[in-house]
Amino acid sequence: MAEEDSVSKSFLRRHWEGYKEFWGERFSFLENYSRFIKRDKPLPSWSEADVEEFIASEPVHGPTLKTAREAAKFGAVGGLLGAVSTAGVTWKYSRSLHGTALSLGAGAVFGWTFGQEVANHWLQLYRMDTMASQVKFMEWWQNKVEGQS
Repeated sequence: MAEEDSVSKSFLRRHWEGYKEFWGERFSFLENYSRFIKRDKPLPSWSEADVEEFIASEPVHGPTLKTAREAAKFGAVGGLLGAVSTAGVTWKYSRSLHGTALSLGAGAVFGWTFGQEVANHWLQLYRMDTMASQVKFMEWWQNKVEGQS
């Protein structure tokens, strides 16, 4: 019996390592942020004025970051419209409180996703490297907080 446990553990461990490697490759872009997230002392929060200062001071990445922040507004509006409309239709036709709550959540997720797609095309985000701009902002913020600017 102990022999079977060691074989099954190695089988599970082998598959776990495979899954970990598979998903690690697909989410490798998260390594861009690890130096800001996995710190001994976390970076303090920034304000809207700090973001505007970066946008004004950075001629390449500033406008891209500003556009990415505008895209977030599309997502928020889409999520709000999706949540309210689906919950309203559900309540009108079913008068089910739990169904309305579920449709509110699902409508918010679907609406946010649709809003992000609209923003992607409307603001032409597919032409920009928004992740590089976000990383540059984080580097700028880190340097400013640590007094290196």
